[in-house]
Amino acid sequence: MEEANYTSIKEFILLGLTENQQLQIPLFVFFLTTYTITVVGNAGITALIRFSPRLHTPMYFFLCNLSFADFCYSTNITPNMLVNFLSEEKTIAVPGCIAQLFIYFWMGSLQIFILGIMAYDRYAAICNPLLYTAIMTNQTCTLLILGAHTVAILNAILNACCTMRLSFCRSNKIMHYYCDVPPLLKLSCSDTSLNEAVLVFVSCSLHLVIIPIIIITSYTYIISTILRIPSAEGKRRAFSTCSAHIICVTLFFGTLGFMYLRPSSVYTMDQDRVTSVFYTIIIPMLNPMVYSLRNTEVKEAFKKMICSKILKLR
Repeated sequence: MEEANYTSIKEFILLGLTENQQLQIPLFVFFLTTYTITVVGNAGITALIRFSPRLHTPMYFFLCNLSFADFCYSTNITPNMLVNFLSEEKTIAVPGCIAQLFIYFWMGSLQIFILGIMAYDRYAAICNPLLYTAIMTNQTCTLLILGAHTVAILNAILNACCTMRLSFCRSNKIMHYYCDVPPLLKLSCSDTSLNEAVLVFVSCSLHLVIIPIIIITSYTYIISTILRIPSAEGKRRAFSTCSAHIICVTLFFGTLGFMYLRPSSVYTMDQDRVTSVFYTIIIPMLNPMVYSLRNTEVKEAFKKMICSKILKLR
């Protein structure tokens, strides 16, 4: 077979979640509903934090940034996926594929870094309450988010550039519903050892080793401190401030761990596609729901905002 280099390929074909035509419309309705909830939920959380003075704290500042990352992460993939459900030509141009891959790594990394920052924030609030305001100043919070963006963008640039150096001569059909590194590596006729090294030793070690260590260490100190609180009510309130974050961390890292740390002998593309749905589409929808349903301050701020709007209408 004659080798075709990267520049000779004009577009890729995304095969999607399934090729079963009978499932296209039901899946379109399901994912359209999911994406609508994601947009409304994350926009609602952002607006609520922006316009509720009682939520102008570091924890909700980070939550607002997490909502932004969730929205961008889902928007990078879901609209194109919805179009492909109704289209016969499920194509994506090569520059569009690389752009999608770049945003995927940028926003995916940003989500993970923010979850790590939020764990440190809870550590500072519970383990050092008297120094909390001195530790988590506005400047510190801003620098943490800017640092997270910087590292996430560098990781995205690295993965995108490594992908751009590949040549493709086998096929232009991607067995996925978005451009991801593993299915692209399967199509390449180039040496992919550098790409695999970057994916494993940079992306995976950073996301699935370093950040989880920060989160686990933070919660080790947090749980140790909470257990020393004498009153049952004090323990309950301390745990309640962390419960939503723990749920989001468990969902996100549990799915990523299953995705990237399972043995290659049991790896299948079909399993990969189904698993990807959870952390690219479902989890960005669940995060605002978890934080709103399990957070008393958010619920009270929401009720107060609704009441004030009703009074204004009267």
